[in-house]
Amino acid sequence: MFDGKIAIVTGAGQGIGFEICRQLALQGAKVVLNDIDQNFSKYASQKIITEGGECIAHTGDVANSNYVKQLVNDTVKQYDKLDIAIANAGITLFGDFLDYSSDSFDQVMKVNLGGTFFLAQAAANQMKKQGMGGSLLFTSSVVGHQAHKQLAAYAMTKAGIEMLAKNLVIELSQYKINVNAIAPGATKTERTLHDPEYEKIWSTLTPMGRPATTRDIADTALYFVSDAARHITGQTIVIDGGWTAISPSPF
Repeated sequence: MFDGKIAIVTGAGQGIGFEICRQLALQGAKVVLNDIDQNFSKYASQKIITEGGECIAHTGDVANSNYVKQLVNDTVKQYDKLDIAIANAGITLFGDFLDYSSDSFDQVMKVNLGGTFFLAQAAANQMKKQGMGGSLLFTSSVVGHQAHKQLAAYAMTKAGIEMLAKNLVIELSQYKINVNAIAPGATKTERTLHDPEYEKIWSTLTPMGRPATTRDIADTALYFVSDAARHITGQTIVIDGGWTAISPSPF
């Protein structure tokens, strides 16, 4: 499905990002896997290679716009082009609104908004130069649609990411670049599995009776960056088993 395609995925050392990389690689894409943690990025890329995919680890912090440019430049140097860029990197810093620190706020904004914005910018400039179009995909969240306690700053970034996808329709459609977002709900990942109550709670709160798997999210992501979605742009798909339709709180 993705034979000959070159893709970058950020924040992909584990969880949703890793599974997106894995599925892209197993379906023929050559993938550059970014993570801020070198151990994660190397282990994840090697795991994909062991399964038969082509994947290169690239370690760095997407909050640094210069690093993001280097990520794109190194990908093009290695593979001569870029077809798909998925801005998945993000951080979640919980905190009460009334005493949320400026340091936490700045960090969330730089990684979630800045990392997405500048990857889109660098990738789009490369795709424009190539003249063959391309696909950009951003990872939002259900909290970009529904209020969640102690996540005011994080939710701002996710709503902003969805608006960025919509706004870039004006900027990038002329270059045949489509831009979309996915908004995962509760998902079983390495991080959430540390909480023994997580799956039980979200199985109760989710109308479909379980939290998402990383494969659930990756399947939707791959659709958005496939040729099947070439005429879809500026859209967000919520992948939450129906949670936002009724929105029961876990608190």
